[in-house]
Amino acid sequence: MAVWALGLNHNTAPLDMRGKFAFAVDQIGPTLSGLRSAFSDQSEAAILSTCNRTEIYCAGPTPALEQTLHWLAQSGGVSSQDLHAHTYSLENANAARHAFRVASGLDSMVLGEAQILGQMKDAVRAADEVGALGTTLNQLFQRSFAVAKEVRSSTEIGAHSISMAAASVRLSMQLFEDIGKIRVLFVGAGEMIELCATHFAAKNPKSITVANRTMERGERLASQFGGDVMRLADLPDRLHEFDAVISSTASTLPLIGLGAVERALKKRRQRPMFMVDLAVPRDIEPEVKSLRDVYLYTVDDLATVVQTGQANRQAAVAQAETIIDAGVQSFLSWLDQRGQVPLIQQLNAQAQAWRQAELQRARKQLAKGEDIEEVLEAMARGLTQKMLHGAMAELHASDTDARERARGAIEQFFLRSSR
Repeated sequence: MAVWALGLNHNTAPLDMRGKFAFAVDQIGPTLSGLRSAFSDQSEAAILSTCNRTEIYCAGPTPALEQTLHWLAQSGGVSSQDLHAHTYSLENANAARHAFRVASGLDSMVLGEAQILGQMKDAVRAADEVGALGTTLNQLFQRSFAVAKEVRSSTEIGAHSISMAAASVRLSMQLFEDIGKIRVLFVGAGEMIELCATHFAAKNPKSITVANRTMERGERLASQFGGDVMRLADLPDRLHEFDAVISSTASTLPLIGLGAVERALKKRRQRPMFMVDLAVPRDIEPEVKSLRDVYLYTVDDLATVVQTGQANRQAAVAQAETIIDAGVQSFLSWLDQRGQVPLIQQLNAQAQAWRQAELQRARKQLAKGEDIEEVLEAMARGLTQKMLHGAMAELHASDTDARERARGAIEQFFLRSSR
Protein backbone atom coordinates (compact mmCIF):
# COMPACT_ATOMS: atom_id res chain seq x y z
CA MET A 1 0.00 0.00 0.00
CA ALA A 2 1.33 3.43 -0.97
CA VAL A 3 0.56 6.83 0.58
CA TRP A 4 0.89 10.10 -1.30
CA ALA A 5 0.04 13.78 -0.88
CA LEU A 6 -0.33 16.65 -3.33
CA GLY A 7 -0.81 20.22 -2.21
CA LEU A 8 -0.25 23.93 -2.54
CA ASN A 9 0.14 26.38 0.32
CA HIS A 10 1.17 29.90 1.32
CA ASN A 11 4.80 29.08 0.53
CA THR A 12 4.21 27.74 -2.99
CA ALA A 13 1.21 29.59 -4.39
CA PRO A 14 -0.07 33.19 -4.32
CA LEU A 15 -3.42 34.02 -2.72
CA ASP A 16 -5.45 34.14 -5.93
CA MET A 17 -4.10 30.76 -7.07
CA ARG A 18 -4.98 29.22 -3.70
CA GLY A 19 -8.43 30.72 -4.01
CA LYS A 20 -9.15 28.60 -7.09
CA PHE A 21 -8.71 25.43 -5.06
CA ALA A 22 -10.46 26.37 -1.82
CA PHE A 23 -13.22 23.90 -0.90
CA ALA A 24 -15.97 24.81 1.56
CA VAL A 25 -16.83 22.24 4.22
CA ASP A 26 -20.12 21.31 2.54
CA GLN A 27 -18.27 20.72 -0.74
CA ILE A 28 -15.80 18.18 0.62
CA GLY A 29 -18.10 15.14 0.41
CA PRO A 30 -19.15 15.53 -3.27
CA THR A 31 -15.63 16.63 -4.17
CA LEU A 32 -14.10 13.50 -2.67
CA SER A 33 -16.50 11.33 -4.68
CA GLY A 34 -15.32 13.03 -7.86
CA LEU A 35 -11.68 12.65 -6.87
CA ARG A 36 -11.98 8.94 -6.11
CA SER A 37 -13.72 8.29 -9.42
CA ALA A 38 -10.54 9.52 -11.10
CA PHE A 39 -8.75 6.47 -9.66
CA SER A 40 -9.68 3.13 -11.19
CA ASP A 41 -9.11 1.31 -7.90
CA GLN A 42 -11.15 3.73 -5.74
CA SER A 43 -8.18 4.68 -3.56
CA GLU A 44 -8.64 6.22 -0.12
CA ALA A 45 -8.68 10.03 -0.13
CA ALA A 46 -9.06 13.08 2.10
CA ILE A 47 -8.93 16.81 1.35
CA LEU A 48 -7.62 19.47 3.73
CA SER A 49 -8.64 22.98 2.65
CA THR A 50 -7.86 26.13 4.67
CA CYS A 51 -7.03 29.75 3.90
CA ASN A 52 -3.35 28.82 3.67
CA ARG A 53 -3.42 25.42 1.96
CA THR A 54 -5.28 22.83 -0.05
CA GLU A 55 -3.86 19.32 0.27
CA ILE A 56 -5.02 15.96 -1.03
CA TYR A 57 -3.96 12.84 0.87
CA CYS A 58 -4.43 9.44 -0.76
CA ALA A 59 -3.62 5.77 -0.20
CA GLY A 60 -3.76 2.97 -2.75
CA PRO A 61 -1.88 0.06 -4.28
CA THR A 62 0.43 2.41 -6.22
CA PRO A 63 0.97 6.19 -6.13
CA ALA A 64 -1.20 8.15 -8.58
CA LEU A 65 0.28 11.63 -8.32
CA GLU A 66 -0.21 12.46 -12.01
CA GLN A 67 -3.92 11.60 -11.90
CA THR A 68 -4.28 13.55 -8.65
CA LEU A 69 -2.63 16.63 -10.15
CA HIS A 70 -4.75 16.40 -13.31
CA TRP A 71 -7.96 16.11 -11.28
CA LEU A 72 -7.07 19.09 -9.05
CA ALA A 73 -6.12 21.22 -12.05
CA GLN A 74 -9.48 20.49 -13.68
CA SER A 75 -11.35 21.33 -10.47
CA GLY A 76 -9.69 24.77 -10.38
CA GLY A 77 -9.94 25.47 -14.09
CA VAL A 78 -6.20 25.71 -14.73
CA SER A 79 -3.78 23.62 -16.74
CA SER A 80 -1.85 20.82 -15.07
CA GLN A 81 1.38 22.51 -16.15
CA ASP A 82 0.46 25.82 -14.49
CA LEU A 83 -0.67 24.10 -11.31
CA HIS A 84 2.42 21.87 -11.14
CA ALA A 85 4.60 24.97 -10.72
CA HIS A 86 2.80 25.77 -7.46
CA THR A 87 2.39 22.33 -5.92
CA TYR A 88 4.41 19.82 -3.94
CA SER A 89 4.03 16.06 -4.20
CA LEU A 90 5.13 13.60 -1.54
CA GLU A 91 5.13 9.81 -1.13
CA ASN A 92 5.21 7.41 1.82
CA ALA A 93 7.73 8.63 4.43
CA ASN A 94 7.74 12.19 3.08
CA ALA A 95 3.94 12.28 2.91
CA ALA A 96 3.68 11.05 6.50
CA ARG A 97 6.28 13.54 7.72
CA HIS A 98 4.44 16.38 6.01
CA ALA A 99 1.10 15.37 7.56
CA PHE A 100 2.70 15.19 11.02
CA ARG A 101 4.35 18.61 10.56
CA VAL A 102 1.09 20.17 9.39
CA ALA A 103 -0.84 18.77 12.37
CA SER A 104 1.87 19.99 14.75
CA GLY A 105 1.79 23.55 13.38
CA LEU A 106 5.32 23.40 11.94
CA ASP A 107 4.19 24.05 8.38
CA SER A 108 1.81 26.92 9.19
CA MET A 109 2.25 30.61 8.44
CA VAL A 110 1.91 31.04 12.21
CA LEU A 111 4.49 28.65 13.64
CA GLY A 112 2.92 26.45 16.27
CA GLU A 113 -0.67 27.64 15.72
CA ALA A 114 -3.28 25.18 16.96
CA GLN A 115 -6.18 25.93 14.60
CA ILE A 116 -4.81 23.69 11.83
CA LEU A 117 -5.22 20.59 14.03
CA GLY A 118 -8.96 21.18 14.31
CA GLN A 119 -9.19 21.81 10.57
CA MET A 120 -7.38 18.54 9.88
CA LYS A 121 -9.77 16.67 12.17
CA ASP A 122 -12.69 18.21 10.27
CA ALA A 123 -11.15 17.01 6.99
CA VAL A 124 -10.81 13.47 8.35
CA ARG A 125 -14.40 13.51 9.61
CA ALA A 126 -15.67 14.65 6.21
CA ALA A 127 -13.74 11.89 4.42
CA ASP A 128 -14.99 9.29 6.87
CA GLU A 129 -18.63 10.35 6.43
CA VAL A 130 -18.55 9.67 2.68
CA GLY A 131 -16.63 6.40 3.02
CA ALA A 132 -13.40 7.75 1.51
CA LEU A 133 -11.27 7.05 4.58
CA GLY A 134 -9.83 3.54 4.75
CA THR A 135 -7.55 1.80 7.23
CA THR A 136 -4.31 3.30 5.88
CA LEU A 137 -5.32 6.97 5.81
CA ASN A 138 -7.12 6.60 9.12
CA GLN A 139 -3.87 5.35 10.67
CA LEU A 140 -1.93 8.21 9.07
CA PHE A 141 -4.22 10.86 10.50
CA GLN A 142 -4.71 9.29 13.92
CA ARG A 143 -0.94 9.09 14.25
CA SER A 144 -0.73 12.73 13.07
CA PHE A 145 -3.03 13.76 15.90
CA ALA A 146 -1.04 11.75 18.44
CA VAL A 147 2.25 13.27 17.27
CA ALA A 148 0.76 16.78 17.37
CA LYS A 149 -0.43 16.20 20.94
CA GLU A 150 3.03 15.04 21.99
CA VAL A 151 4.68 18.00 20.27
CA ARG A 152 2.43 20.49 22.05
CA SER A 153 2.77 18.83 25.45
CA SER A 154 6.54 18.18 25.25
CA THR A 155 7.80 21.37 23.57
CA GLU A 156 7.15 25.11 23.65
CA ILE A 157 6.33 25.26 19.94
CA GLY A 158 3.19 27.30 20.57
CA ALA A 159 4.71 29.67 23.11
CA HIS A 160 4.34 33.37 22.23
CA SER A 161 2.94 32.60 18.78
CA ILE A 162 1.09 35.47 17.14
CA SER A 163 -2.13 34.37 15.48
CA MET A 164 -3.79 35.95 12.46
CA ALA A 165 -6.41 37.36 14.80
CA ALA A 166 -3.80 38.93 17.09
CA ALA A 167 -1.91 40.26 14.08
CA SER A 168 -5.07 41.99 12.86
CA VAL A 169 -5.42 43.85 16.15
CA ARG A 170 -1.73 44.75 16.18
CA LEU A 171 -1.95 46.26 12.69
CA SER A 172 -5.09 48.22 13.55
CA MET A 173 -3.30 49.74 16.53
CA GLN A 174 -0.70 51.14 14.14
CA LEU A 175 -3.46 53.09 12.36
CA PHE A 176 -5.76 54.01 15.25
CA GLU A 177 -4.31 55.53 18.41
CA ASP A 178 -7.19 54.33 20.53
CA ILE A 179 -9.11 51.14 19.64
CA GLY A 180 -11.72 52.24 22.17
CA LYS A 181 -12.87 54.95 19.75
CA ILE A 182 -13.45 52.82 16.64
CA ARG A 183 -16.41 50.83 15.31
CA VAL A 184 -15.53 47.30 14.16
CA LEU A 185 -17.46 45.21 11.65
CA PHE A 186 -16.93 41.46 11.35
CA VAL A 187 -18.16 39.87 8.14
CA GLY A 188 -18.91 36.18 8.65
CA ALA A 189 -19.46 34.14 11.79
CA GLY A 190 -17.02 31.25 11.50
CA GLU A 191 -14.14 30.18 13.70
CA MET A 192 -11.65 32.72 12.33
CA ILE A 193 -14.07 35.63 12.83
CA GLU A 194 -14.81 34.45 16.35
CA LEU A 195 -11.08 34.47 17.13
CA CYS A 196 -10.68 37.96 15.67
CA ALA A 197 -13.71 39.25 17.55
CA THR A 198 -12.31 37.86 20.79
CA HIS A 199 -9.01 39.71 20.30
CA PHE A 200 -10.69 42.98 19.31
CA ALA A 201 -13.21 42.75 22.15
CA ALA A 202 -10.32 42.57 24.61
CA LYS A 203 -9.38 46.12 23.47
CA ASN A 204 -12.91 47.44 24.17
CA PRO A 205 -13.76 49.06 20.82
CA LYS A 206 -16.60 51.58 20.66
CA SER A 207 -18.87 49.00 19.02
CA ILE A 208 -18.84 45.53 17.50
CA THR A 209 -21.18 44.48 14.69
CA VAL A 210 -21.46 41.10 12.96
CA ALA A 211 -22.73 40.83 9.38
CA ASN A 212 -23.68 37.33 8.34
CA ARG A 213 -25.84 35.62 5.74
CA THR A 214 -27.57 33.63 8.50
CA MET A 215 -28.92 36.05 11.09
CA GLU A 216 -29.31 33.42 13.81
CA ARG A 217 -25.65 32.46 13.67
CA GLY A 218 -24.62 36.12 13.51
CA GLU A 219 -26.73 36.95 16.57
CA ARG A 220 -25.20 34.07 18.49
CA LEU A 221 -21.68 35.39 17.85
CA ALA A 222 -22.55 39.06 18.43
CA SER A 223 -24.17 38.24 21.78
CA GLN A 224 -20.85 36.87 23.08
CA PHE A 225 -19.35 40.35 22.84
CA GLY A 226 -22.37 42.55 23.48
CA GLY A 227 -22.43 43.49 19.80
CA ASP A 228 -25.04 44.09 17.14
CA VAL A 229 -25.94 42.04 14.09
CA MET A 230 -26.85 43.06 10.56
CA ARG A 231 -27.84 41.33 7.36
CA LEU A 232 -25.14 40.75 4.77
CA ALA A 233 -27.42 42.37 2.19
CA ASP A 234 -27.27 45.66 4.15
CA LEU A 235 -23.48 45.78 4.01
CA PRO A 236 -23.08 48.17 1.02
CA ASP A 237 -25.40 50.79 2.57
CA ARG A 238 -23.84 50.64 6.04
CA LEU A 239 -20.16 50.10 5.25
CA HIS A 240 -19.36 53.78 5.91
CA GLU A 241 -20.32 53.38 9.59
CA PHE A 242 -17.28 51.26 10.40
CA ASP A 243 -13.62 52.15 10.93
CA ALA A 244 -12.36 48.57 10.82
CA VAL A 245 -13.72 45.70 8.73
CA ILE A 246 -12.56 42.11 9.25
CA SER A 247 -13.94 39.58 6.77
CA SER A 248 -13.70 35.80 6.52
CA THR A 249 -16.50 33.91 4.78
CA ALA A 250 -16.79 30.88 2.49
CA SER A 251 -18.13 32.95 -0.40
CA THR A 252 -16.73 32.05 -3.81
CA LEU A 253 -17.05 35.69 -4.99
CA PRO A 254 -16.01 38.99 -3.35
CA LEU A 255 -18.65 40.45 -1.02
CA ILE A 256 -17.16 43.92 -0.79
CA GLY A 257 -16.45 45.60 -4.10
CA LEU A 258 -14.44 48.64 -5.12
CA GLY A 259 -17.56 50.74 -5.77
CA ALA A 260 -19.05 50.04 -2.34
CA VAL A 261 -15.82 51.07 -0.60
CA GLU A 262 -15.52 54.25 -2.71
CA ARG A 263 -19.05 55.28 -1.74
CA ALA A 264 -18.32 54.51 1.91
CA LEU A 265 -15.20 56.70 1.85
CA LYS A 266 -17.17 59.64 0.45
CA LYS A 267 -19.71 59.37 3.27
CA ARG A 268 -16.84 59.11 5.76
CA ARG A 269 -15.31 62.27 4.28
CA GLN A 270 -12.08 60.42 3.64
CA ARG A 271 -11.62 59.20 7.19
CA PRO A 272 -9.41 56.08 6.87
CA MET A 273 -10.72 52.53 6.91
CA PHE A 274 -8.79 49.52 8.14
CA MET A 275 -9.73 46.30 6.32
CA VAL A 276 -8.52 42.71 6.75
CA ASP A 277 -9.53 40.02 4.27
CA LEU A 278 -8.84 36.61 5.79
CA ALA A 279 -10.87 34.70 3.21
CA VAL A 280 -9.62 32.42 0.45
CA PRO A 281 -11.01 33.11 -2.15
CA ARG A 282 -11.08 36.84 -1.40
CA ASP A 283 -14.04 38.57 0.25
CA ILE A 284 -12.79 42.04 -0.71
CA GLU A 285 -11.87 42.98 -4.27
CA PRO A 286 -8.08 43.46 -4.51
CA GLU A 287 -8.51 46.84 -6.29
CA VAL A 288 -9.72 48.27 -2.98
CA LYS A 289 -6.09 48.30 -1.82
CA SER A 290 -5.31 51.08 -4.31
CA LEU A 291 -7.70 53.53 -2.62
CA ARG A 292 -5.89 56.29 -0.79
CA ASP A 293 -7.66 56.08 2.56
CA VAL A 294 -7.99 52.31 2.80
CA TYR A 295 -5.49 50.05 4.54
CA LEU A 296 -6.29 46.56 3.24
CA TYR A 297 -4.44 43.46 4.39
CA THR A 298 -4.83 39.86 3.20
CA VAL A 299 -3.70 36.63 4.85
CA ASP A 300 -0.44 36.86 2.92
CA ASP A 301 0.13 40.47 4.00
CA LEU A 302 -0.01 39.36 7.62
CA ALA A 303 2.93 36.98 7.13
CA THR A 304 5.58 39.46 8.33
CA VAL A 305 3.65 40.26 11.49
CA VAL A 306 3.03 36.66 12.48
CA GLN A 307 6.67 35.73 11.94
CA THR A 308 7.65 37.89 14.92
CA GLY A 309 9.20 35.84 17.67
CA GLN A 310 9.67 32.70 15.60
CA ALA A 311 13.44 32.77 16.05
CA ASN A 312 12.90 32.24 19.78
CA ARG A 313 11.11 28.97 19.06
CA GLN A 314 13.72 27.27 16.89
CA ALA A 315 14.89 25.06 19.75
CA ALA A 316 11.31 23.86 20.16
CA VAL A 317 11.17 23.16 16.42
CA ALA A 318 14.21 20.89 16.68
CA GLN A 319 12.56 18.97 19.53
CA ALA A 320 9.34 18.69 17.53
CA GLU A 321 11.17 17.36 14.46
CA THR A 322 12.69 14.58 16.60
CA ILE A 323 9.23 13.55 17.80
CA ILE A 324 7.94 13.66 14.22
CA ASP A 325 10.83 11.51 12.94
CA ALA A 326 9.97 8.83 15.50
CA GLY A 327 6.33 9.01 14.47
CA VAL A 328 7.22 8.59 10.79
CA GLN A 329 9.32 5.50 11.48
CA SER A 330 6.51 3.98 13.53
CA PHE A 331 4.00 4.61 10.73
CA LEU A 332 6.31 3.14 8.07
CA SER A 333 6.78 0.04 10.22
CA TRP A 334 3.00 -0.33 10.50
CA LEU A 335 2.63 0.22 6.74
CA ASP A 336 5.22 -2.47 6.03
CA GLN A 337 3.46 -4.91 8.34
CA ARG A 338 0.17 -4.16 6.59
CA GLY A 339 1.85 -5.17 3.33
CA GLN A 340 2.39 -8.67 4.70
CA VAL A 341 -1.29 -9.19 5.54
CA PRO A 342 -2.24 -10.90 2.22
CA LEU A 343 0.65 -13.38 2.59
CA ILE A 344 -0.30 -14.09 6.20
CA GLN A 345 -3.89 -14.68 5.13
CA GLN A 346 -2.76 -17.09 2.41
CA LEU A 347 -0.52 -18.95 4.87
CA ASN A 348 -3.35 -19.28 7.39
CA ALA A 349 -5.74 -20.48 4.67
CA GLN A 350 -3.25 -23.13 3.51
CA ALA A 351 -2.67 -24.35 7.07
CA GLN A 352 -6.42 -24.50 7.63
CA ALA A 353 -6.87 -26.55 4.45
CA TRP A 354 -4.20 -29.04 5.60
CA ARG A 355 -5.83 -29.28 9.00
CA GLN A 356 -9.29 -29.91 7.56
CA ALA A 357 -7.96 -32.57 5.15
CA GLU A 358 -6.22 -34.52 7.91
CA LEU A 359 -9.18 -34.22 10.27
CA GLN A 360 -11.52 -35.51 7.58
CA ARG A 361 -9.26 -38.50 6.91
CA ALA A 362 -8.94 -39.23 10.64
CA ARG A 363 -12.72 -39.12 11.15
CA LYS A 364 -13.23 -41.61 8.31
CA GLN A 365 -10.64 -43.96 9.83
CA LEU A 366 -12.25 -43.72 13.27
CA ALA A 367 -15.68 -44.38 11.73
CA LYS A 368 -14.27 -47.62 10.28
CA GLY A 369 -13.22 -48.68 13.79
CA GLU A 370 -9.44 -48.26 13.33
CA ASP A 371 -7.28 -47.95 16.43
CA ILE A 372 -7.37 -44.40 17.81
CA GLU A 373 -3.62 -44.30 18.53
CA GLU A 374 -2.83 -45.32 14.96
CA VAL A 375 -5.25 -42.72 13.61
CA LEU A 376 -3.69 -39.94 15.72
CA GLU A 377 -0.22 -41.02 14.65
CA ALA A 378 -1.24 -40.97 10.98
CA MET A 379 -2.86 -37.54 11.36
CA ALA A 380 0.24 -36.05 13.00
CA ARG A 381 2.48 -37.63 10.36
CA GLY A 382 0.26 -36.30 7.56
CA LEU A 383 0.32 -32.74 8.93
CA THR A 384 4.09 -32.85 9.41
CA GLN A 385 4.69 -34.09 5.87
CA LYS A 386 2.47 -31.37 4.39
CA MET A 387 4.28 -28.69 6.39
CA LEU A 388 7.76 -29.90 5.46
CA HIS A 389 7.11 -30.89 1.84
CA GLY A 390 8.06 -27.53 0.33
CA ALA A 391 11.15 -27.13 2.51
CA MET A 392 12.43 -30.64 1.71
CA ALA A 393 11.88 -30.07 -2.02
CA GLU A 394 13.99 -26.90 -1.89
CA LEU A 395 16.80 -28.70 -0.04
CA HIS A 396 16.93 -31.26 -2.86
CA ALA A 397 16.93 -28.63 -5.61
CA SER A 398 19.65 -28.90 -8.25
CA ASP A 399 20.53 -25.19 -7.99
CA THR A 400 23.27 -24.74 -5.36
CA ASP A 401 22.30 -21.12 -4.61
CA ALA A 402 18.67 -22.16 -4.17
CA ARG A 403 19.66 -24.87 -1.73
CA GLU A 404 21.74 -22.43 0.32
CA ARG A 405 18.90 -19.92 0.48
CA ALA A 406 16.51 -22.69 1.50
CA ARG A 407 18.95 -23.89 4.16
CA GLY A 408 19.14 -20.43 5.76
CA ALA A 409 15.36 -19.97 5.70
CA ILE A 410 14.70 -23.45 7.13
CA GLU A 411 17.19 -22.93 9.95
CA GLN A 412 15.52 -19.63 10.80
CA PHE A 413 11.92 -20.85 10.61
CA PHE A 414 12.16 -24.41 11.95
CA LEU A 415 15.36 -24.79 13.97
CA ARG A 416 15.59 -21.48 15.85
CA SER A 417 14.28 -22.97 19.12
CA SER A 418 16.95 -25.73 19.07
CA ARG A 419 19.88 -23.30 18.99
